[in-house]
Amino acid sequence: MRHEECEFVGGPLDGRVIEVIVGMTGQPPRSYTVPAGEHRYVYHREHGERGKHRTPWVFTFDPDGKPPAGPKWPWSKRG
Repeated sequence: MRHEECEFVGGPLDGRVIEVIVGMTGQPPRSYTVPAGEHRYVYHREHGERGKHRTPWVFTFDPDGKPPAGPKWPWSKRG
C-alpha cells in the first residue's frame, strides 16, 4: 500500500506530519478519525498551500466531529 505524508493542523495532533494510506487515485481519505480512549478526534482533508504547509494535503481538526459534506445527487435523500 502506498503512503503519503500529511500535516495535521489543530487539535491534539497539531503540527505533526503522519504517513496516511492513500487510495487508488493517490489522495488520502476525506476524513481521518483518531480514537483516543473514550474520545474520537475527527480531521478533514484540505489542500495545503505552498509555502505555508510542508505537505500537499493538510488535515484540519473538526471539534464537532461531523462527517464531510458529500455530493448531493438528485436521486438520493440525505438525513
